[in-house]
Amino acid sequence: MLAAAMMACTCLTASAQSAIRPPNPRDAYTLLPTRLSDSTPSSNGQDSAQAQPDLARRDGRYRLCASDVIALAFPLTPEFDQTVSIQPDGFVSLAGVGAVHLEGLTTQESAAAVRAAYSAILNDPIVTVDLKDFNRPYFTVGGEVGHPGKYDLRGETTASEAIATAGGFNDFAKHSEVLLFRKVNSGWYEVKPLNMKRILEGHNINEDPEIRPGDMLYVPQNLISKVKKFIPSSGFGAYYQLHP
Repeated sequence: MLAAAMMACTCLTASAQSAIRPPNPRDAYTLLPTRLSDSTPSSNGQDSAQAQPDLARRDGRYRLCASDVIALAFPLTPEFDQTVSIQPDGFVSLAGVGAVHLEGLTTQESAAAVRAAYSAILNDPIVTVDLKDFNRPYFTVGGEVGHPGKYDLRGETTASEAIATAGGFNDFAKHSEVLLFRKVNSGWYEVKPLNMKRILEGHNINEDPEIRPGDMLYVPQNLISKVKKFIPSSGFGAYYQLHP
């Protein structure tokens, strides 16, 4: 009986000590935010983690953009059939009802928005939306290439093929630090460095990424080209002779 009581007392003491022991620094480290900005609350009291980019949905339906052209068909009231272009502010001007905002909507969502607008003058209207013209997929190549600019994206295109389309690297290009800018959403870009030198040499062919619509490749200057503008065109040797 006495031995059992002593064992129970020992267990209680050990559990109390473990309860009041300082936290393991390694355990505390796992509770730290992954970014310093995450530990700072936003001005409206919400967690600043909400400011992180939301990943874009894959295989999403096309959403209307400014300058897209759509055809509206009213099977029961064809006098309202019309073809309209989305204005830079995202609105379209519809006959009989005025301005309706359609930018960012799919064609199905646009049909619902147009039906809601015409419900004020038509009884249960039926509307179909057909996309007639839209912004063509494109990619951009800038920096030290032969012909920097914006190019149509036609079919599967890799980063090396995109650079070749833009005229290839010029003499001042830094092949090993090409940057790929990829849009995640309306406010964030993902930046990926590419060692195109090794890719073109055949070492990392599998790392030659496929270009997606809206991607931008930027080819920076190499170190020699950055220094060259401070050396006279006659060359460093002549410069040294003139300035011993």
